[in-house]
Amino acid sequence: MNNNEEIKQMVKRKYSEIALQDNATNASSCCGSGGCSTEVYNIMSDEYEHLEGYNPDADLKLGCGLPTEFAKINKGDTVVDLGSGAGNDCFVTRHATGNSGKVIGIDFTEAMIEKARANAEKLHFNNVEFRLGDIEKIPITENVADVVVSNCVMNLVPDKPKAFSEVFRILKPGGHFSISDIVLTGDLPEKIKNAAEMYAGCVASAIQKSDYLHIIKDAGFTNITLQKEKPIIVPNDILKNYLTDEEIAIYNSKKNIIYSITVYGEKAKSCCEPNSGCC
Repeated sequence: MNNNEEIKQMVKRKYSEIALQDNATNASSCCGSGGCSTEVYNIMSDEYEHLEGYNPDADLKLGCGLPTEFAKINKGDTVVDLGSGAGNDCFVTRHATGNSGKVIGIDFTEAMIEKARANAEKLHFNNVEFRLGDIEKIPITENVADVVVSNCVMNLVPDKPKAFSEVFRILKPGGHFSISDIVLTGDLPEKIKNAAEMYAGCVASAIQKSDYLHIIKDAGFTNITLQKEKPIIVPNDILKNYLTDEEIAIYNSKKNIIYSITVYGEKAKSCCEPNSGCC
């Protein structure tokens, strides 16, 4: 992976493979919701079953949090989901926005878009749409979204400052985001950082937590808040694909450095707006 375009194509290939699996295969595979752990994609997912609007057909177990649970979505909101996959978070969001709201899912994998559209068709949702697009150049005009959500996707984007500047651009003044993602609080072994599979699995692609939060601040967001944080433990049967037994022992002897966070931020209201309170 020598450049950003190679990284994008690698991620696209891997997630296309996952999208093209049927649910039974995905559920029994190590990339899905089974009990084995020889792939990293699924070791960090949270359970959605308790959330209204959850649809099992759209849940590929690829997330690392529950951003929709923390997103403060109101009836009638326009919500954008970045990296929408098969539509899981979009359908939970649609329940929160109701018939008067609108949900737009963005994904750059054609197979995921097709799967999500098929799921929406089965559910007869006419206020949920899916658009093919790159998070570094979101195919939405500015000041459209009341809320932006994303689940374990922003870390896969090579140009993270550009991605968060795009989130800022599409949000309305006074809008906000809730994003779940993987971050680090220390250094990963070089063999893991250089593994394509670990990049696509959201581990090698993760950056330092402090850098991640600085990117959000630099994009212009205010009231940045950590809504949830949990450690991610990589099982030894995954580590053995990249590290020797001795290196695994050294890695496991150190304090955990991989975390899932759900972070919130706001785009301030414009001072030109009536009742903005900032004039």
